[in-house]
Parts: sequence; C-alpha cells; structure tokens
Amino acid sequence: MFLLPLPAVGRVAIRRLGVNRFWSRGFGTADMTKGLVLGIYSREKENDVPQFTSAGENFDKLVSGKLREILNISGPPLKAGKTRTFYGLHEEQDFSSVVVVGLGKKGAGVDDQENWHEGKENIRVAVAEAGCRQVQDLEISSVEVDPCGDAQAAAEGAVLGLYEYDNLKQKKKVAISAKLHGSGDLEAWQRGVLFASGQNLARQLMESPANEMTPTKFAEIIEKNLKSASSKTEVHIRPKSWIEEQEMGSFLSVAKGSDEPPVFLEIHYRGSPNASDAPLVFVGKGITFDSGGISIKPSANMDLMRADMGGAATICSAIVSAAKLSLPINLIG
Repeated sequence: MFLLPLPAVGRVAIRRLGVNRFWSRGFGTADMTKGLVLGIYSREKENDVPQFTSAGENFDKLVSGKLREILNISGPPLKAGKTRTFYGLHEEQDFSSVVVVGLGKKGAGVDDQENWHEGKENIRVAVAEAGCRQVQDLEISSVEVDPCGDAQAAAEGAVLGLYEYDNLKQKKKVAISAKLHGSGDLEAWQRGVLFASGQNLARQLMESPANEMTPTKFAEIIEKNLKSASSKTEVHIRPKSWIEEQEMGSFLSVAKGSDEPPVFLEIHYRGSPNASDAPLVFVGKGITFDSGGISIKPSANMDLMRADMGGAATICSAIVSAAKLSLPINLIG
C-alpha cells in the first residue's frame, strides 16, 4: 500500500485504504531498487481537478485510483516543480517509491519575452530538480521517468538532474540509471540523453579543479570523446613549439603563469555529405586556470577561476554531441 506522514484526518483516510494490510506484509520485503516519476498538470480553473499525464492516468488505474485518492488528501494541488513521494503504493511492489511532480499549465508554450519554451522547461525542472533527485536521495538504483508529453525534455531533465561531480570524493552517491517509462517515443528519449550528456561533459570539465584539469588532460579527454563519437572527426593537439612558431605571444604570456605546458586544441567534425561545404567555426576560451594577476586579485571566489575554460568546454562538448547525433554539417572548434 503506501505510507507517508499526514495530519490526523489524513491518517484516518489512509486506514480506509488498507495501510494495516501493508504493515502486515512488511515494508522490508519490498523491492527497494526501483522508483517511478510521474507528472501532473496544474488546474486550469479554480474548481478543476488536476490532470495526470497519460502515464500518470494509466498508473492510477493500475492501483485502482489510489494515487489520485492519496494525492488529494496529502495537501493542496502541486505547483510547477513541486513533488510528493509515496511509498509501497503498488501492490506487487514494482516501484518501491512513486514521485509525483508538478508540471505547471498543460498548454504552456513558447514565452516570447524569455525566448524559451515554458512547457519543455517545466518538464526538465520537474523531472530533474524534483523527481529524479528525490529518488536519488532514497538511494534507489533505478528510476523510470514519465515522458510527460515530451520524452526529449524528460530525458534531459533526468540526466542533468542526476549528474554530480564526485570524481574526487571517497563516498559517492548511489549511481542511478534513468529510463523511459512505458512505450513512448524512445528515439526522442535517446536524443534527450545525448543532449544532456553533452552538457554534463562540459560540467565535468569546468568543475574539475585546475590541478586536475590541465591543458594536456583537457585535450586528451576531448580527443577520446570525439573519436569515440564518430569516425568523421579529426583532432590536432598543438604543443608549445607550434604555438611559438605561430608567434602567439598573448597566449604564451598567460601560459607562463603555470608549470603546465600550454596546448592549442583544434577539432574537426565533417558530417556534411558535401565535403566542400563551408564549416561553422567556434572559438572558446580554454584557460584552465587564469593565473594572470593572481597576486593582486582578491582571494574571494578565486577557486571559481577553474571554470575560466568554460568557453572551450562548451564548444568542444557541443561538437562531440553533434558528432554523436550525426548532424549533416561541418564544424571546427
């Protein structure tokens, strides 16, 4: 059945739904390795009943309307980005925990002033910051995610939300795998996973401390990721001698602030069927730690300078993603 803290009136209602049978079976026997994230929309009008997504409706029918019933007595309707978690709701214990997330208005579309799709962003935020992180805190190793009407946005939210830079931590959080719930648009889900993985690569590069993410290490990581993404790629790791030959004095002067040798990284992706098509060229700042003037800069927030290579991290990750998606364009970074 299910269990959650509620006021007295709520506890009475739960007893009617059979909690005592849940306790007689024993919570310890439940399969604690699988979670489920489902979406629900905000009310369009004051007296409207909040509408589940298609996956939410199907699950509610599977549990004989108990999801709707317990949601109604557990508090006010969920707003965008808010959640409620229920335990032991499914008789067969397929999902030890079910997280219901608020998706905002069902008809939310493009916000012209903000120049973004509010509906898609609501899905990303709800699935990431609310749904999947709730499951992660419960140390459950697997979560199925409701596509919420847009499988790509749901995948992006799930993969982005579950990411954490813990490379240097001895105690790490439980690794969680997220997959699409139901037989929805698997192609869109996979595309969302690729989009989010590209962003997470950039996050990994920027979050790494400067003594770990040296110019050489940065170049090696991008080379490995790009070559594994597609055979239509080319990587040139230019050493200090090449930089000197090009008389790149400003570049070299900044590099003098470190014992680590500088690298000028050049990457190519040739995805266009026409090799003669002009490429799109991206340039990103890749200073792994801005040591210039470090003796006269204030010390506050100096650690944030590890992300001074954010420009290079972003364009390199974007080109890796383009290669994985087999985009029909030529790119240089």
